[in-house]
Amino acid sequence: MSHFRHHVFFCTNRRAAGEACCADHGAEDLRAYAKDRIKALGLSGPGKVRVNSAGCLDRCEQGPVLVVYPEAVWYTYVDREDIDEIIDAHLAGGRVVDRLKI
Repeated sequence: MSHFRHHVFFCTNRRAAGEACCADHGAEDLRAYAKDRIKALGLSGPGKVRVNSAGCLDRCEQGPVLVVYPEAVWYTYVDREDIDEIIDAHLAGGRVVDRLKI
């Protein structure tokens, strides 16, 4: 059994000016938002959900991206509403959000 039920990695990589990167799409702020919301909902901690920053996940053209393990489900997102949907449906409810899946 894994230490966490879900481990969420947000790409927060920043590339040189002009190159596509998740950081240019607010990835750092939305990762912080997700982490705070998961904590507020009581979903964080051992046996629950862990949110981490990641370096480049090599899917820049589909970014910003995050990946949820152990299912290895990749998502893209635009705003807090997308993050809320991933948290509510996938992390709390166990249902993949098909419209955001890449």
